[in-house]
Amino acid sequence: MATLSITAHEKRITKNMFETAELCSQIDKKDYKKQLPELRAGLLQAQFALSKTNTPVIIIVSGIDAAGRGDVVNALNEWLDTRGLETIALDSLTDEESERPYYWRFWRQLPARGRIGIFFGGWYVDPILQTAYQKMKKAHLHEALTLMRRFETMLVEDGALILKFWLHLSKQEQRKRLNKLQKNPHTRRSVSERDWKHAKLYQQFLEAAETAIRQTDSGNAPWLLVEATDWRYRNLTVARTVLETLHKHLEAQSSTTRKSANSKTNLDTIDLNQRLDNKQYREEEIPPNLFSKEKISDSKTILDTVDLNQRLDNKEYRDELETYQGKLHRLAWAAYQKKCSTIIVFEGWDAAGKGGAIRRMTQVMDARLYRVISIAAPTDEERAHHYLWRFWRHIARAGRVTIYDRSWYGRVLVERVEEFAKDKEWQRAYLEINDFEEQLVKHGSIIIKFWVHISKDEQLRRFQEREQIPYKQHKITEEDWRNREKWEDYTIAVNEMVTRTSTHFAPWALVAGDDKRFARLQILKTVCERLETVL
Repeated sequence: MATLSITAHEKRITKNMFETAELCSQIDKKDYKKQLPELRAGLLQAQFALSKTNTPVIIIVSGIDAAGRGDVVNALNEWLDTRGLETIALDSLTDEESERPYYWRFWRQLPARGRIGIFFGGWYVDPILQTAYQKMKKAHLHEALTLMRRFETMLVEDGALILKFWLHLSKQEQRKRLNKLQKNPHTRRSVSERDWKHAKLYQQFLEAAETAIRQTDSGNAPWLLVEATDWRYRNLTVARTVLETLHKHLEAQSSTTRKSANSKTNLDTIDLNQRLDNKQYREEEIPPNLFSKEKISDSKTILDTVDLNQRLDNKEYRDELETYQGKLHRLAWAAYQKKCSTIIVFEGWDAAGKGGAIRRMTQVMDARLYRVISIAAPTDEERAHHYLWRFWRHIARAGRVTIYDRSWYGRVLVERVEEFAKDKEWQRAYLEINDFEEQLVKHGSIIIKFWVHISKDEQLRRFQEREQIPYKQHKITEEDWRNREKWEDYTIAVNEMVTRTSTHFAPWALVAGDDKRFARLQILKTVCERLETVL
């Protein structure tokens, strides 16, 4: 009996995170009207200032059914300028969405830099719902929450500002509100059988939500629990939090800009007119540069393991080409029928023969089954988003073949070497790319990645040939020659790329490309073997 008494006492004094929000907070009508004009003016000013920055803002409004999520979103749409705002309400998966990785539906809706996107529940809706209905095991929920944390961290590191609101009602208040809505003839239609079913599962929803909030609450994407009993308090609390967060962010950016412009760095103290003559230079003991061309020539990279002497005679090439092209034709249709997507990535040196290898594949596949995407410099629209955004939006429906002539690996190759990306941007890209590819594979896609390798002498021969043959002259540009001058820098980048992104679910295939016939056949064989293994 004593044990039971203690347990009952513990139940009375112990509160979960939601019960601590049940304080019956209220704002009277007069005070609400007094605060609103200044708040609205501040929101518009902050939004205008935001539009001049590179910061996308993501606002997630979630919470218990009948807590007023729609009313909060409507208020924000009324108080902000809708020209810089998107509202995203995603319901159950459509056929189009179900044929792609789960996060595709969110990536394509992310706001551009300088804009605000408001998500009804966002990526939290489905895991919480499935857990409350006991359709998702705890292990799968934790896995989903880990993916959410990584997703949000990636967006924040790219400059995004994320605000997450959970609107809370007590069990009694939720039922009271549902009854009130149902009795009113004007709001009766807004209450469905599903709402009452969720009300019966109140405790299960609360436990699932607590787990989600606890595991995804972080300094860079925090949750705010908002008591939703009083609609004035609820709306003002959310709006004021948005305003304060925007102010802090804009002030921090402004402060950083001022410090950068006004402060004198160590670089300003360097006398750039100082010189050494050749004799002094030779006599000085200058420490070696780890990334110097001399250092590279002494060390071995992954590319040195590729045997560039491999060759095929013309007869053997033509016989095997016909065999493997026929096999690829059949396998492409088999993959389509099984809704198994194939993603083929081509990277390699300029003039390595990527285009020729792609043509040998596409000429035997039905045009309805494949798409070739040639990646060039990003457009203004693409630069306004995270760099992976333009690749997520290209993901095809189940069963198709997508061939990338250059790909997301540009971030750790050309953007790294040419310094288009900051060090911290390309350094974190390895993890982001591996996560991206893992999501594709878990959804059922096959990823095949090729680095087509040629020698520096062979590249020079092909460059000179392109300059001399009229119908090939469009293939050679000044940029190709500039890239060639940085061969050693690219070698370092390729070595690290292959080392850090060759995974068991998406390994790299290094192809010897000095002989084009050998390279084309090797690529066809690899694609057929991977498809056969999976199918």
